[in-house]
Amino acid sequence: MASLVLFNGAKTQTGFLGIVCLSAKANYSTDVPSWYRPIKATNTAQFKRGPGGRSSFSGIVATVFGCSGFMGRYVVNKLGKQGSQVICPYRADSAEVQHLKVMGDLGQILFHPFYLKDEDSIRKAVKYSNVVINLVGRDWETKNFPFKEVHIEGARRLARIARESGVEKFIHVSALNADPHPKPILYDGGSKFLQSKYYGEQAVREEFPDAIIFRPADVYGQEDRFLAYYGHFWRRFIRLVPLWHNGEKTIKQPVYVGDLAQGIVNAIKDPDAVGQVFQAVGPRRYLLRELVDWFYRVMRKDEDWGYIRYDARFDPTYKLKAAFTEAIQISFPIGNFHRERLEREYVTDVVEKSVPTLEDLGVNLTFMEDQVPWELKPHTAGMYYNAEIGEFAKPAPPKVLA
Repeated sequence: MASLVLFNGAKTQTGFLGIVCLSAKANYSTDVPSWYRPIKATNTAQFKRGPGGRSSFSGIVATVFGCSGFMGRYVVNKLGKQGSQVICPYRADSAEVQHLKVMGDLGQILFHPFYLKDEDSIRKAVKYSNVVINLVGRDWETKNFPFKEVHIEGARRLARIARESGVEKFIHVSALNADPHPKPILYDGGSKFLQSKYYGEQAVREEFPDAIIFRPADVYGQEDRFLAYYGHFWRRFIRLVPLWHNGEKTIKQPVYVGDLAQGIVNAIKDPDAVGQVFQAVGPRRYLLRELVDWFYRVMRKDEDWGYIRYDARFDPTYKLKAAFTEAIQISFPIGNFHRERLEREYVTDVVEKSVPTLEDLGVNLTFMEDQVPWELKPHTAGMYYNAEIGEFAKPAPPKVLA
């Protein structure tokens, strides 16, 4: 026979097998701690698991639009390195993104065809994602994709569909110096690229108010359009390099692409980054002439080689060459040498003290003096020559502005 008794204030039942608890007081606090965040995912496959690394799962399912571009491979690699699942939308041949497959564990890097003007394909690409990253951009306009369609309407479409699909975080990459009325330097009206980037930010904010926006300066790295631009033979006139005002009125603060990619990944995990704008700039500022002179010293193309820098204002063929390049090769201008690139080349990087930078996201910035010599190796004169140790003196670094 069993009977009910009270044991320490809890109802219990006694019987042949001893005391069995029927109900007990709560042995935990009913107050919600400050660090608590509710679980939004109902699918257990999305829960974080593993000790970390590529063979774990971070809980992040990210769709990276623009993954096939220069910046995309670094972002996908950073995400894959921490065990995230990455959806890589592509609009051309799938072979152009297959190199991304090895950046994550088996089944973690997935591919999906999409078209920037096709909303159904975009919805399918973000359907299961909790993070969407927009790296889509154009350095020059084409017939099918002018700046307005890519940087404004395209960005608006991605942000709107991400919000409608329940995406938690939307990260948009804009540009430093984005301005609705850019100051003209070489061409009337100023840079259309920077103007469209400004209105692209406004469009993203309207559709996804909590979007995280990055404004990078000139980005350098493997196969970039900054170092490769100055190292390309088409940028110079034989061995002469023209710069507007001899490069003495332009200040640059380039950022390493790996630092930018790390900042994007850190922003995903930082709850305080929601709705913020971050300036992606390097740790040091330089005059353009100092940078270009240093690039050519690193490439062993100094004065002895025949390098001469001069003022482009006194060379009427300078702008004609850019127009000629666009006329003969519309899709991909030779050496990225075109009118829009020339206009942006001489825009001084303005860094606002009130706007946070990559350092506020915990990124240890890379110094150009440590990274650029490696990146410029493919452009070095006599690159197949096996130099003896100490045969060539270490080139003097560029002067840093205070």
